[in-house]
This record gives sequence, C-alpha cells and structure tokens, in this order.
Amino acid sequence: MGGSTPTPTARDILGDAQAMVVSPVFVGRTHEMKTLDSALARAAAGEPQALIVGGEAGVGKSRLLEEFLRTARTAGAVTAVGGCLELGADGLPFAPLVTALRRLQRELGSDALAAAAAGREAELARLLPDLAPAPSPADAEGRARLYEVTARLLERLAAGRTVVLALEDLHWADGSTRDLVGYLFRTLQDTRLLLLLTYRSDDVHRRHPLRPFLAEADRSRTVRRIELPRLTEEETAGQIAGIRGRPDADLARRIHARAEGNPFFVEELATGSGGCIGDSLRDLLLVRVERLPDRAQQVVRIAAEGESRMEYGLLAAVCGLSEDDLLDALRAAVAGQVLVPVEDDRAGGSYRFRHSLLQEAVCDDHLPGECARLHRRFAEALAADPGLVGREEQLTRLAWHWYYGREPAKALPAVLDASAQARRRYAYAEQYALLHRALELWDEVPAEVRAGVRPFDAAENYPAGSAAGAVAGADLLAEVVVAARYAGEFERALTVARRALRQLGEEYPGLLEDAGGAVPDGVRERAAWFWLQRERLAQDLGRGDGHEELSRARRLVADLAPCTVRAEVLTADACRMMLTEAGPAALRAAERARTLAARTGPEAVELGARVTRAVLLCETGETERGITELTLARERARIGGYHHAAVRAEINLSAELAALGRSAEAVEIAVTGAHTAAAQGRRDYQVFCLVNQIEALIPLGRWDEAAAVVERAAQIRTAGVEPRAGIGFHGVRLALWRGRTEGMRERIDAIADDLGPLARRPSAALAFASVRIELATALGDFTAARGEAERVLDIGWTPGTHVLAWPLLHLAAAAESAGRGLTALDEGRPEFLRRLRATAAGLPRAAPVWAAYALLVEAEADRAEGVLRPGPWQRAAALFESLDRPYQLALARLRRAEALLGTSGRPSADARARARELLADVHETAARLRAVRLREEADQLASRTRVPFTRIPPPPAPDDPLSPFGLTARERDVLRLVSLGRTNRQIAGELFISPKTASVHVSNLMAKLGVSGRGEAAALSHRLGVF
Repeated sequence: MGGSTPTPTARDILGDAQAMVVSPVFVGRTHEMKTLDSALARAAAGEPQALIVGGEAGVGKSRLLEEFLRTARTAGAVTAVGGCLELGADGLPFAPLVTALRRLQRELGSDALAAAAAGREAELARLLPDLAPAPSPADAEGRARLYEVTARLLERLAAGRTVVLALEDLHWADGSTRDLVGYLFRTLQDTRLLLLLTYRSDDVHRRHPLRPFLAEADRSRTVRRIELPRLTEEETAGQIAGIRGRPDADLARRIHARAEGNPFFVEELATGSGGCIGDSLRDLLLVRVERLPDRAQQVVRIAAEGESRMEYGLLAAVCGLSEDDLLDALRAAVAGQVLVPVEDDRAGGSYRFRHSLLQEAVCDDHLPGECARLHRRFAEALAADPGLVGREEQLTRLAWHWYYGREPAKALPAVLDASAQARRRYAYAEQYALLHRALELWDEVPAEVRAGVRPFDAAENYPAGSAAGAVAGADLLAEVVVAARYAGEFERALTVARRALRQLGEEYPGLLEDAGGAVPDGVRERAAWFWLQRERLAQDLGRGDGHEELSRARRLVADLAPCTVRAEVLTADACRMMLTEAGPAALRAAERARTLAARTGPEAVELGARVTRAVLLCETGETERGITELTLARERARIGGYHHAAVRAEINLSAELAALGRSAEAVEIAVTGAHTAAAQGRRDYQVFCLVNQIEALIPLGRWDEAAAVVERAAQIRTAGVEPRAGIGFHGVRLALWRGRTEGMRERIDAIADDLGPLARRPSAALAFASVRIELATALGDFTAARGEAERVLDIGWTPGTHVLAWPLLHLAAAAESAGRGLTALDEGRPEFLRRLRATAAGLPRAAPVWAAYALLVEAEADRAEGVLRPGPWQRAAALFESLDRPYQLALARLRRAEALLGTSGRPSADARARARELLADVHETAARLRAVRLREEADQLASRTRVPFTRIPPPPAPDDPLSPFGLTARERDVLRLVSLGRTNRQIAGELFISPKTASVHVSNLMAKLGVSGRGEAAALSHRLGVF
C-alpha cells in the first residue's frame, strides 16, 4: 500500500510506559462528587448548572474533574474540556472556550455544530474562524452579539443532549473569557448544559482579576462554588496504598505531615527513594525531570518555555529531532510522569506538564539567556508555519515568543497585529496589555521597522494621520488611550493622553499657544481629540470638572471646517452645561452639536449628541419630548448596533424615568443597560446602570433587592469616581433608613473626598446635603440639619436640579418639625421656613411625584409651626399610593394619624379608630421594609397617644449561622472582607472607615469567633457558608 505514514497521536506512543505514580484509587471527595452528580442530574432535567471548583495547586482539581467526567460520560453526557493558557498579562482571548468548542465539534460532528450555528456563522467566526469569514465592525459594537450568539450556540447544542463543558485553570483566563463566562452564568436557561470551571486558589491574590469574578459568582443563585480541601491523614494513607501498597502507619503520618495533605506532593513523596527528597519545592519537583534520559530532559526543558499546552507539531519544529527520537523522548517524559498527553484536533495531539508547578520549576531552572533562546526558536517555528497552532492563537503566541525572545524588531509588528485582533474580539484588557508592550518596544527598534508595522487600527472616532501607512506616533498613543479606558485603566489612559499632547506640542510648537494657522488642521483635530480624552478622564478620576481641558479642545477646533472632532467637542460642551448650568443656552449648544454631527460624523456620534439634547429637554421642562427622544435614540442605537450609544441612552433614560416617578420602567431600562454594558466590558457604564437601578428600586419598596444590587455593584472594579459615589450614597441611605448610623458620617466624607472637585457640582451638593440632613436628623442634631439645608438654599439651584431638590426640602422640613420645641432652633425657625417655602414655590410640580413631594413639604412645614391638619397628609398619601411608593405612603399615613390624634380637643372615636388603622398599615410597611426609624416613630406615637394597634413583627430572618457569635452588623461587613483576603487598609477604604477602626473591628470579631488569625476567620466563614 502506498501513501505516507500517518502522524502518531499522543496515545499511540504511550504503550505501557506509565508508571504507577497516580493512585488508581480515587480517595475522599465524597461530598464534592455528590454535589457534581446532583448538578448533572439537574442539568439532564433541563436546568442549566454552573459550578466553580477551587483549590490550591496540586490539591486534585484535575483528578476530581477527570473522575466526574468519566461518570458523566457513563450517564450519557457529552463532555468537552478547554484549558486556559498561561500567557501572562497578554492572555489569549477565549482560548478555553475555543478549545472546548472544537472538542464538541469532534464529539458531535461538524454537521451538529453547523446546525447549531446556523444563521450565526459570521459572529461565531470570531471564536471558530473556520465557520465563516469574520466581520470587522467598529470598536465594541459586536461584543454583545458575540456573547449572545455563543450562549445560543451552547443552548442549541445542549437542547437534545446533556453537555458538560469544563474550563480548567480559570486563574490564567483572559478578561474576555471571564466576561463571556459571566454572561453565560446570567443568561443560559432551559437547556441541558453543565458549566464546570476550575481555578488555582493560591494564585488568586487580592489584586488578581479573578477575585471580582468569583465575588460576582458567589452572589449568583445559579452558580455554586466548591472549595477542594486537602486530604485527611486517613485519605492520604488510602492514596499511598493505591500507589505502593498499604504503608505502615508511621510512613503515612510522615508523608501526610510533609505533604500537608496535598495529593500531588503525596504522590511525589510516596514514590521517592528512601525519603531523601529535599525540602525545597523546586528541588522536589525537579527530581523527576532529572531522572529522565538526557534527550527527554532536553525536550522537557524546551516544552517548559512554551505554553501550558504544547502541540506536537510545534514541539517537533522547535526541538529539531527526528520523529523517532522525539517520540522516544516524549515516551520517556510521559512514563516519568513529567508530561501528560492531551487529545485534541491537532495532528499528533498535544502535551502538557503533569502539574503547572512542575513547568514553573523547570522554567526557573533555566539560565536567562537560555529562556530567550528557546522563545526565539518557538517564534521562528511559528513564523515559518503558523498552522502549527490554532488560527485564533497564532498572532498572540507569536508576539509572546518574539517579545520574550528579546527580538524587539520582530516583536513590535507581532504585538501590534495581535492587539488589533484582540480589539476585533472585544478583548480590551488584552488589547491594552499588548499595546502597552508595543509602547515599551517602540523606541527600541529602528525607524525602518516602525515604518513596516500595520496601519492605524481604531480608536473611538480618532482622526488618524497615518491611516494610509504604518501606525505612528500619536496615532498609536490614541489606540492605547482608548484601550486603557475600555479596560478600566483610567490612570494609564490619562498618562498616555498627556504624553501624546506633549509629543504633538514638540513637533508643532504652535499647539502650546493655541496658534491656529501655524498648525495643520489635521494636527489640531488630533490634539483636540486628546484634550477631549483628558476632559473625560479628569472627571472619571475626580481630578476636576474637565473645564480647562474642554476649553483647550474648543479653541483648537473653533475655526476648523465641520468635522467629527468638532461635533464631539460641541457635544461635550453641551454635556458640561447640562451638569452645571442646564438651560436654554445648553439646549442650543446640544442642538448645534446634533446638527454638526449629522453632517460630518458617524451615526454613533450623532446619537450621542441626540442623547445630550434629550436630557436637556427633560431638565428644562419639556419632559415628555425629552423622554420620547431618548427612547428613539436608544432604539436607533440598538438597531444600528451602536451598543455604547445605546447604553448611554439607557443610563439617561432610566434616570429621567426614575425622576418622573416611573420607577418600574426605570428598573427595566437600567437592567438592560447594565446587561449590555457588562457584555461590552464597560464596567463604568455597567455601574452607572446599576446605580440607576438602585435609585428606582428604593422608592418601589424593593429595599432588599436594592441592597443586593449595592453589594453587587460595589464588587465591580471601576476607576470612575462618579459611579462609585452613587453606590456609596445609596448604601448610606439604606443604612440610615434601617437604623444604622455608626460610621455613616465617615462614609459620607470619604465619598466627598473621592469625588474631589466634582463634589461641588450642583447635583452633588444637593445629594450630599440630603444625606447629611438625614444623618443629622437620625442623630437628633437638628441644628446641624438646618445648617446643611441653609448652605444649599444659599447657593441657588440651577434648572434640572428639582429632582433632588424636592426630597431635600422635605427632609429639611421634617428635621425642622422634629426639632420643634428646642429653644436653640425656635428663634430662626420662621425665617428658615419662609425661605424653604419660597424655594419650593419656584420648583416645578408637573409630575405627580413632584406634586406629592410639594404636599409633603408644605404639610411638614406646617407641622414645624405646630399646625396639624390631616387633609394635606391624606392628599399626599393618595398620590404616593398611586405611584406605588410604600415608604413615602407610610410616612404620610403616619403624619395623618398624628394629625388625627393631635387636633384640638379630645379626638373622636372615629378619629382614633382611623388612626389605629393607619398606624397598623405603617407598622406593616416598616416591618416589611425593615425601616427601623419609621417603625420607632409609629411605636412612639401609639405609646404617647395610647392608641393600641396590631404590631406586625419583622419578617423572620433566614437561618443565621453567625447568630451564636453575636457579631454586630459592621463586624459582619468586616468578616466578609476578611474572607475575601482584604487588608485593614482595604477594608477601611471599602467601608469608608479609618484603618485603625478597621483593625479594632477585626480584633473584636476574631475574639468573638474564637479564632487566632485572619485565615482561621475566613475558613470558619466559608465552613459556615455565610460568605
């Protein structure tokens, strides 16, 4: 028979070479296997499941996964495994999902995958390039679609069969993989899919990007965590028995003590000769390598500088051995339990180290020059034959090897190509890391190399000067600025924007003096674009209001012909006026921006201008017209695939709907916006949407839900100070209404410090005054409450601030009436109430919720003067009841009951009966909301007037494992953060307290828990299942 000899697969070369090092007996893990089996059963019944298995290196995550997958296949499930690659900060976008999908394709057949992908081939080509040519949309506009079609693909694949999709080593996952997996957690439904992920817990340090992902998963009801513990001494003995026969008790104890129950180290120690393996972990790991034949050691040392999974073809190209010699070396490495074969769709399969620690030890044993030489050999092999690795991995891996091979002239083009690919796949964190590396390399290479790199890619409407040739100078910096912003690296983005302007100024000195004619128009456009970036980043970071930066941009484009950058400058100008001086001038500026954008810019720019104009319409009195325009802009953005513009419309639409009292609609819009922003990787937009969601949930009486969203939003890492402030404000408000005042003043001050100059904006000033009045009232400091109100009455209120003004005036009037009878306040009360009423008279009342607050303000002002009339409270209650605002409704009913019982003369029997009914309603609402202050006021009124009513107990709290320890609410907050590995300083920052106070709380809770350290406290909380 003719033809070439087929390339052997990994399994073909094994023979009987594998020694009995891995115990054939699967010991322990009974509870974990039950949990996995239960999840498999639920998935088979059509309820998708997600589990995350964590544990330290060597604790047995892969073995548990292997045993479970065997069980799943026996039960008829289709299984597929993908592993994350250790490529440092660069990452490899979606690598584990791509690997798993390819395995599914092989298991189910190409026809099954094609049928499941039908109609979505172009989008899925970003993950599986063989399906179809991938489209090339603008920045970020298809990320949400990619996530959606991936979810639908998996649902289709698992519609008629149970599918187990396992992703290993999540601690090496790139940001895009984490985002996509998080999206799957939230959206998969009605399918027979089980997602199983593993990660190495001892690699997840406090700043590790996986930590917020795990925190988010912990809050999800659809995801369960399994923390894999070390083996007990009895289980260790069972493992040793499987390897070398039943050991004597003393040997088992010694091995367990040295291995500390880590199964991997148990295996290493149990197979050591005479127990002479050294104590050094590296030496322990290298012993097995050093026992291999020289050629096998050579192959292992080469493989160590590759990725965590090494393709046979690539290894063959780099090693330069004959096929027979390479197979002999691999057979020896497999037999020596150093390498493990991995079946995949590559010719000859792939190999990985038996444990990642073993690969690390081999790498550490290399000389620096040896590492670089090996990386160069890998790069040369990939450059000669990119098909040696998967199509989706080629650019990133080539860039990685040239960089670590210390070949700047070859690394720079490769890194830039990989960055463009990362952007097209919406992997912004990886794009930024690659571009940052490109900047590092830029000055190391000669000019002729820079002249041969790829053209400018994309950077948010940036007017590139090198669009026709190689990317250069400021244009590359523009890419870095936008990638850094999208990745949440605001500080780095600001630094690079400054560098770009400095570079342009050195080349064109006229820019420094804003000299128009002396500088080409294109350069002025680019400089103005960078000033716009600085304006946004200054506000994001709380470094200022961006006024000076925007002024510089405005001067640069003032006499330019119509262009996109000029339209964006006009839009930014209108936005600034919207926040500081909303009125006719701001509306005219927004209209000019919209007109110019329609003439010159992409539709997304025009939509941004339309959103600004619509908000200004709402805030200058044309509310319904503004809501209509926001709705239309949102629809156009979604139809056109402009997801950033759509989310910005949703942020503003949800805020305006909430301001009008249309809270249920606002919640729906905000949830959609948060979902889309998360899919795009835009954490700042996501948190803005979550803040608006909280803002709308609170008046609806959905306080527990709002508190959960506050907790969820607080865990999302965002560098933007405004969304962080919104989270903080709502957390303080909920705490005050539920009777918690301890530490609130410090939290409010910390929010103000974080906002910096932005705290002086009219809207921020009103928000701070409101929460400070509320805190002062709760503490009985009515003088301070009046002082806060007087300060904001003095500064005057711009159009658009009435949304915050009405609740503030009510709080101020309520504080004044609560302080009635205090001599220190009596003298100034008439003038204060006069000013308060005059301010209220100038505010709009067109929306029902504003009219309801107007009634509250007037009635509370009357109460402060000793006038108790039931009528105004009854009218306010009727309005709040129609608006479905239970807290304000209960408050109005409480005041009406007080008025009924406090009218001149003895109240009638009917008045007392009606008051009794009202107090019962108030108490029921207070119990349901757990509104402590409201309940206390109702109790005090009933006691004072001797009106008995049926008290409703608060809803029973769920079983609380911490109850026996008597922790305070604040100590529980601290314990949660201790369990997440936070330091005292980090705890102080998150809880807005001083590090010294945090230290005191940590000491107190450890004493109450009876533990001696933070690790024990964290372990106890995990065992109890509370965090």
